[in-house]
Amino acid sequence: MNRNEKTSKIRTICVYCGSGPGTDPAFVDAARAFGAALADNGIHLVFGGGAVGIMGTIAKAVLDRGGTVTGIIPEFLVAREHALRGADNLIVTRDMHERKRKMFEMADAFVALPGGIGTLEEVVEQITWVQLGRHRKPILLANIKGFWNPLCALIDHMKRLEFIRGDLNFDLLVADNVADILPMLRNAAAAVPAEQREMPAAIADQL
Repeated sequence: MNRNEKTSKIRTICVYCGSGPGTDPAFVDAARAFGAALADNGIHLVFGGGAVGIMGTIAKAVLDRGGTVTGIIPEFLVAREHALRGADNLIVTRDMHERKRKMFEMADAFVALPGGIGTLEEVVEQITWVQLGRHRKPILLANIKGFWNPLCALIDHMKRLEFIRGDLNFDLLVADNVADILPMLRNAAAAVPAEQREMPAAIADQL
């Protein structure tokens, strides 16, 4: 195996998404299709651990297709988001910070499907870490039915006003179709040496 093959290998993807289904059936359909794609490609899913909404849909799609899943959920959300007991591994954390840390450590890449404030916060945090040079794991917005267009427009607005400039710039992938997600992530991962995708433990503790 050559060096590029080693660095481009994506074994685990962390998916951020809503604990509700949204009003457009396309969002749930996309989650189901992406879950099937993960299972078919032997990619492990890490997700927020809930059994409801888009979150539950993608996890169940992976499991139904014979794939593997790890749910990571803080104690206070176990009942509220109906923790998915059928996951291969359900990790219950003390708080949100521990949850996000474990998600980061397990994942080779991050995908944001449609969701609410929690989804937005989680993906923006990963973008911030990339912007600050803490890691270079690929981050992708699954822009189903243009869901992430407002965020993309805001980022472009920030760039035009030079609040994002020079060494503060970052790579953010945007896929309009589920079929494009894995190829885009693999291409992005191939361009980054493995050592640059990891965040040293000491830095993660500071964040």
